[in-house]
Parts: sequence; structure tokens; C-alpha cells
Amino acid sequence: MSEQQWPLWEIFIRSKQGLDHKHAGSLHAADAQMAIENARDVYTRRMEGVSIWVVESKYVHASNPDEASSFFDPANDKVYRHPTFYDLPDELKHM
Repeated sequence: MSEQQWPLWEIFIRSKQGLDHKHAGSLHAADAQMAIENARDVYTRRMEGVSIWVVESKYVHASNPDEASSFFDPANDKVYRHPTFYDLPDELKHM
């Protein structure tokens, strides 16, 4: 398999324990293991990562930004989903 045929992978890096993974970029690799190793070399050169997720781009699906108002409007009538109803202890970080 040539490099031109390698699938595109989306790379997500978690910079510290307790934080969420953030999209760092994309790269081509022959398989998941190669994508992880290449992501480590490309996106965590300064030891800023503690975890790497790779997802083949063809498996990422997204909502249509043009339909955002109708897609997200139903959540506005569910106020119980908003975190304002919960008291969090001061010891809890990264929320």
C-alpha cells in the first residue's frame, strides 16, 4: 500500500490528566498503531500529552452547521440539563 492510499486519521490529544481530549490535527498512516506513533512524533514533541486518540476520518460524522438552529433548539426547553442546578465541591477541578 503506498502512502497516497493510506487513510486519513484524526488526532486527539489529552494534555493533562483530568482534561478532555482536543483535536490536534490530521495525518495519513497505514494503520492505527502507525497513526498513534506518528501523532506522538508530530503533535507531542514537547511532552505536552498524556494520551492520544486516533480515529479514521471516515468514521467521524458531524451535524450540518447550516441546520444548527433547528438541530440544537430542542435542548433549550430542557433546563434540567444545564449544570446550574448542581453545586460542585471546590476540590473538583476542570469542570
